[in-house]
Amino acid sequence: MALSTLERQQHILQYIERNQQVSVQMLCDKFGISLATARRDLDVLAERGRVKRIHGGALATQDGNTVPPAVIRVAEQTDAKSRIGAAAAEMVRDGETIFLSSGSTVLEVAHHLRNRKRLNVITNSLLVLNVLADAPEVSVVSLGGVFNRNEMSFIGHITQQALSEVRADKVFMSISALDLQHGLTNVDLQETLTDRAILKIAREVVLLADHSKIGRAAAAFVAPLSAVHTLITDAGAPARFIDDAKSANLRVIVA
Repeated sequence: MALSTLERQQHILQYIERNQQVSVQMLCDKFGISLATARRDLDVLAERGRVKRIHGGALATQDGNTVPPAVIRVAEQTDAKSRIGAAAAEMVRDGETIFLSSGSTVLEVAHHLRNRKRLNVITNSLLVLNVLADAPEVSVVSLGGVFNRNEMSFIGHITQQALSEVRADKVFMSISALDLQHGLTNVDLQETLTDRAILKIAREVVLLADHSKIGRAAAAFVAPLSAVHTLITDAGAPARFIDDAKSANLRVIVA
């Protein structure tokens, strides 16, 4: 499958981080792209603060974010996220209306839904929108709002107003951290109210969280675990957590 622009830029960023310094020609040779495309990708990464542009190439840098941007997280826990995305897509029936939130794991769901029939997808994620934009029988409703560059998504008052006007059969969302005691928590305080609004628009809420998110608590409380109907995780999730979650009447699918 051909890489999207964002996915290619993520792979380029990883390559730069491994090598610390690269030339434009090195990127052309490594990724089979033109000089113009390589320069453009480096300019975009530099604007986001992910690399430092130098004459003829770029240097690796660190921006100090607590949570890496969504385009970075796409390449983390890739096997687990792919399995979780496939399992989530199995829950979607043709003709349904679903909501896909931001996040690299939810993005995997979108990849698995491109060939569905008469599917309606509501999203606040620019990445999801890009994946489904040319899917022939998927109708996409994109919510506006304040653009969050870290998540490549729309959040805030305008987004919440739009969410109050829509309903879905199922919500598929990810979260920064998940814990039995602390529930769903997020790193970004501004995202919290939007996440709470998302939880209210469907009869069924499906949470997607690979094992690295489990047993952790972030700064901003979003909702108790009882707000979720189904959790899809991977085999790396702690067995004790899965047992306790099931005891709390949460349906758990291990992909």
